[in-house]
Amino acid sequence: MNITLKDLLDSGVHFGHQIRRYNPKAKKFVYDNRHGISIIDLEKTYEQLEKASAFIEDLVASGKDILFVGTKRQAQDIVREVATSTEMPFAASRWLGGCLTNFSTIKASMDKYRRYLSMESDGSMDKLHNKEASAIRREMSRMNRNFEGLINMKNLPAAMFVVDSKSEAIAVAEANRLKIPVIGLVDTNSDPSLLNYPIPGNDDSIKSIRIILETILEAVQAGLARREAVRTAPSIRKVRVQAEAAEEQVAPVSVASDAEIPESFSSDDGEA
Repeated sequence: MNITLKDLLDSGVHFGHQIRRYNPKAKKFVYDNRHGISIIDLEKTYEQLEKASAFIEDLVASGKDILFVGTKRQAQDIVREVATSTEMPFAASRWLGGCLTNFSTIKASMDKYRRYLSMESDGSMDKLHNKEASAIRREMSRMNRNFEGLINMKNLPAAMFVVDSKSEAIAVAEANRLKIPVIGLVDTNSDPSLLNYPIPGNDDSIKSIRIILETILEAVQAGLARREAVRTAPSIRKVRVQAEAAEEQVAPVSVASDAEIPESFSSDDGEA
């Protein structure tokens, strides 16, 4: 990771919630309580972030995808930015209930949305009656809000990253039900035991959310680089084998031995 404890401190990752909103299960990640505010132990945050990054890198390198979820106002733009840059699925506008546990039905609705998009792009939408076209466009507007970031998700994700597991409680519950690993930024008012890789930290500050997600982004990019290296390795080996075969087909130039030199050129011809 390219961040330090000081970077986490400067970004305000250590600020937890008020003590009255404290979740007892988050106690192991709390360093102290000061002025009615829980202070998060940044050494444990760093340790958990390292574990989560290593897990994500290996998962992405194996060819699998991660679903990013962050529908709270502070996280929406950052989640969109990170997921879009890595071509990973995301949910930022809202979490559609049953998106995981009822995926077959959701997938059918997304297929319908893709058909509408195709109709709009090829001009066939304009050939419909005005009333029918208007109804479809209104439905598309609703679908865009529901399926933004999910339209290219053909299968269930291999893991899920959430910002604020309490706000995304339904998404976390669905993932747990399907035994999909959950990684997430959790504050002191959340239950970290619901996540496989909880990262204790301030989930209300844009700066805090950004530094955590940028670190996760680095892990995803590293995993994608490893995935690409594995994909291109066979073609590189094929080119290498072809080059070696071509070299073997070139006949080596041999140097004549003394036995092959004609007697007329022998050094003994000039002796008495």
